[in-house]
Amino acid sequence: MTDQAPHAILLCAGLGSRLLPLTADRPKCLIEVGGRTILEHQVEALRAAGVSGVTVVGGYRFDRLEAFVEERWVEDERPELVLNPFYAISSSIGSVWAARHRLGARFCLLNGDTVYDPALVADGLARVKTGLNLFVESIDAPEPDDMLVRMDGDRVVAVSKALPPSLGKHRSLGFVTGDGQEGYAAALDKVIREVDGAQSFHHAIVDRLAHEGEVHAVAFEGGLWTEIDRPEDIVKWAGDIERDPPEGSAAAL
Repeated sequence: MTDQAPHAILLCAGLGSRLLPLTADRPKCLIEVGGRTILEHQVEALRAAGVSGVTVVGGYRFDRLEAFVEERWVEDERPELVLNPFYAISSSIGSVWAARHRLGARFCLLNGDTVYDPALVADGLARVKTGLNLFVESIDAPEPDDMLVRMDGDRVVAVSKALPPSLGKHRSLGFVTGDGQEGYAAALDKVIREVDGAQSFHHAIVDRLAHEGEVHAVAFEGGLWTEIDRPEDIVKWAGDIERDPPEGSAAAL
């Protein structure tokens, strides 16, 4: 893969209703986890891995997102903000559509509600192959919200929450990378044009490409990451950090 750093796309438009009342006046990405917002965790992890270009797709309480980004980062370091005005009536694929101008070159795409150990991000980006890649983790039994992944060796062959557990032995970390030439943008267009296509998770794009071509898996075993869907997930992250603090953090010293 080229040495050119990818441009990151963070999908942060959703309502975050399962985190109420924390999200009553702000988008989920501005919820604090371990003393920093989810957005700060993601941007800092990406930049530590050499990814300087960041686009944040917002929707719900976009005004709060704009104000936070303007105050938090100086002008030259601010992420690009893109509005998904259809966030309330579309699924995450609508936010990918809003950032489609970033899909023609090398990119990495993340769910905006997931906190990652910076070392996991750097390690994963160092191991991606040419083409499309999906970060995955092996599981013994799925949790209710897992986006399941069926594998054939190190190749992804299917991605869906509806996969039988007997076939979906991995879950997605919500992290996709691509070169901009593997057909991701074209597959986005095909999926979103389908009946109810706007209600699809963005993983439907990866699933289509897995059936049509080749999607590589970047596998982790025990990497530190947490999807923040409910208040108890914030507590889980704090417990994970206490047990296994990231290298270089204050907790590890």
